[in-house]
Amino acid sequence: MFTHETKLRVRYGETDQMGYMYYGNYAEFLEVARVEMLRSMGLSYKSFEESGIMMPVLELNVKYIKPARYDDEITIKTSVKHKPAIRIHFDYELFNEAGELITIAHTKLVFVDMKTNKPCHAPQEFMDKLKTYFE
Repeated sequence: MFTHETKLRVRYGETDQMGYMYYGNYAEFLEVARVEMLRSMGLSYKSFEESGIMMPVLELNVKYIKPARYDDEITIKTSVKHKPAIRIHFDYELFNEAGELITIAHTKLVFVDMKTNKPCHAPQEFMDKLKTYFE
C-alpha cells in the first residue's frame, strides 16, 4: 500500500452560505491530493500525458461525515491499496485540524492511450516506483 498526505486550506470561495465547503469542491481537493501523491513519487499528470497516457475518472464516491469549514486546514490521506493495472483505485480520508475524520472518498481512474482512446496498462515508470509498496 502506498500512502501520501496533503494539506489544503478551505478558501472562502469554496464555501456555501452556511460556511461549509460546498460538496462539489471535494472532488477538486481529491484531485489535488492525487496530483501531489504522484509528484511525491517524482511523477506528474503532465508527464503521463506527454508520454501519451491520460487518466480519466470512472467513479467518484464520497461520504460526508462532518463539514469542512471556511479556513480549516484539511489533511487528505490518499492511499493506493492495490497494485494498479489498467485501472487505479484511490482511497481518501479527510481530517480537520482537530484530527477528526470528516470525509471518506474513493475514486477509480483508468489509464487510456491518447492515440487510440482505449484503456491501456499503467506506465512502466509508475509501476516501477510503486513496486516496493506491493511486494
